[in-house]
Amino acid sequence: MAKTAKFDRDEVIQKATNLYWEKGFHGTSMRNLQDVIDMRPGSIYAAFGSKENLFKESIQHYANNGRNYLIQCRAHADSPLEALKAFIKRAVLDSQQTAPSGMCMLVKAIAELTEEQEELLIEAKHLLAKMESEFAITLQAAIDKGELDSSKDPAQLAKYVQIQIMGLRTYARTTGNITYVEQQIESMFSCELKS
Repeated sequence: MAKTAKFDRDEVIQKATNLYWEKGFHGTSMRNLQDVIDMRPGSIYAAFGSKENLFKESIQHYANNGRNYLIQCRAHADSPLEALKAFIKRAVLDSQQTAPSGMCMLVKAIAELTEEQEELLIEAKHLLAKMESEFAITLQAAIDKGELDSSKDPAQLAKYVQIQIMGLRTYARTTGNITYVEQQIESMFSCELKS
């Protein structure tokens, strides 16, 4: 008879995600993981295979949470643009106070990982591209609803949104000037996306 796991996998991945998000891949030791997720190294290896595999599951968990939140925003808003704005405010502003790091975990991973962790680097880039595709879906919905001009290219606008989020999160973390960042988000939606 197969042994059943004596831990909640989702809870472990959430705790590992927060730790990796705060410390980064290289800054997180097996000892850190052991302390935070309350598993011995042998159990971590048995459940996840390696520190790298746990990191991979963590960035996938992080990315899925982001996509799911954007989908929820769309489901609860009459306006696709208002849904996107709510998502950006949470990602950029709320994360400065509530997240393990004000930086995007995927961007942080891409900046940190080297060719020695090529598989993880490729996965982080892939997950970031999937998020950009979700922005494009939202922007296409805004075009379909007449919130944006039909001549707009949702894929190009999604790239713009992705760049803005990355930059605004970095700026907010660097300067702490949340008022200016809020103004920039409003400017994105009042003129820049629509021009």
